[in-house]
Amino acid sequence: MAISEFELIERYFRQGCQRGNQRKDVLFGIGDDAAILRAPDNNQLVVTTDTLVEGIHFLKQIEPAVLAYKSVAVNLSDLAAMGADPAWLTLALTLPESNEPWLAEFAAGLNQICEYYGIALVGGDTTRGPLTITLTAMGHVPAGQGIYRHGASPGDWIFVTGHLGDSAAGLKILHGDLAASDDHREFLVTRHLRPTPRILAGRSLRGIASACMDISDGLAGDLRHIVKASQVSAHVEITDVPLSSALVETLGLEQAQRVAIAGGEDYELLFTVPEARKGALMTALGEAGVSHTCIGQIRAGEGIHYYRNGEVESDAPTGFQHF
Repeated sequence: MAISEFELIERYFRQGCQRGNQRKDVLFGIGDDAAILRAPDNNQLVVTTDTLVEGIHFLKQIEPAVLAYKSVAVNLSDLAAMGADPAWLTLALTLPESNEPWLAEFAAGLNQICEYYGIALVGGDTTRGPLTITLTAMGHVPAGQGIYRHGASPGDWIFVTGHLGDSAAGLKILHGDLAASDDHREFLVTRHLRPTPRILAGRSLRGIASACMDISDGLAGDLRHIVKASQVSAHVEITDVPLSSALVETLGLEQAQRVAIAGGEDYELLFTVPEARKGALMTALGEAGVSHTCIGQIRAGEGIHYYRNGEVESDAPTGFQHF
């Protein structure tokens, strides 16, 4: 006999995800009509929501614990891009049926990432339908220190954290469209299924980055958002885009570069920094232990202009489009 909605919530989310009971800023979490939370003094609330639909945003064969991890991680990446500290989470879960083994694994994965990042699951909803996960993550940032997309100015340098393109290659491997050695396969697939939200990097960029966002739709697509919001242009040197050895050895250099520019779901940070703050950037991200690479410069004008070894690249790929 299938368990009821309230039994499901009690068994797998109220009892199974206890982190909320350990945060002093959760005055009341799961179990009432709404949660009551206390934001730190002199901080501003930062809120983001993502919806993941089976067959569109994740594969049907993905393990429930891995799905829970990635669902949370992509939301935390949005908070990181704003320079925010993550704090609370709500979950709206649409299920075809109340599959208890699936729920137990999903709740365990959810609890694990919440514990790791110190965030509390404080509410949500469950309903019947095609498997869909909607998460709202909430955090806070000291007043006036949030980082936005629209702050880039001519002369600013363009940076990214980590390596790009690994997740897109990992997805191709999972679809059976790309072959890789065992070591490279594991690395690339893990980069797709378990992205690392750059919380420490985002926090370190407060007061340093002039604009920032996370790379979810690909470098080309997301850089377009920054230049449009800031009313500037971007000049990118393709050979400077950071690539992992696994990606290059699997695809070859030129194809790896194309995937790094157009591929999505890296969840690295893309940000701009004025010349005067480059020294502060090196110190801040060095202390955070996050690798970062300068890939170009913001200039007056509009659009994105790609170069290869200083020469104009006319055949640059574009990023992912939702519609």
